[in-house]
Amino acid sequence: EVQLVESGGGLVQPGGSLRLSCAASGFTFSIYTMNWVRQAPGKGLEWVSTIASDGGSTTYPDSVKGRFTISRDNTKNTLYLQMNSLKPEDTAVYYCTTGTAKGPGTQVTVSS
Repeated sequence: EVQLVESGGGLVQPGGSLRLSCAASGFTFSIYTMNWVRQAPGKGLEWVSTIASDGGSTTYPDSVKGRFTISRDNTKNTLYLQMNSLKPEDTAVYYCTTGTAKGPGTQVTVSS
């Protein structure tokens, strides 16, 4: 059974940083492309970043490019999202995904 469990969310002031983690199990993590998506209150899912199976390629939308960094450790079956220079509009529940699988999410709130 595929399991994805996010952690690391919380309340942070504008301009602050957070590092999210996603622990993966139940599948061969190292051969799958992984993604982060988010859902702000009252809005749909928004793609945040994607990383290739070997970590050699990453992509981001303009809304987070230069502020967020996706990475992975295939020896630990863990996906990461380093978020810097956070803005109030980054407030959302953040999910890691692969294919149709999605974790329960972790709440990120950016507020002073």
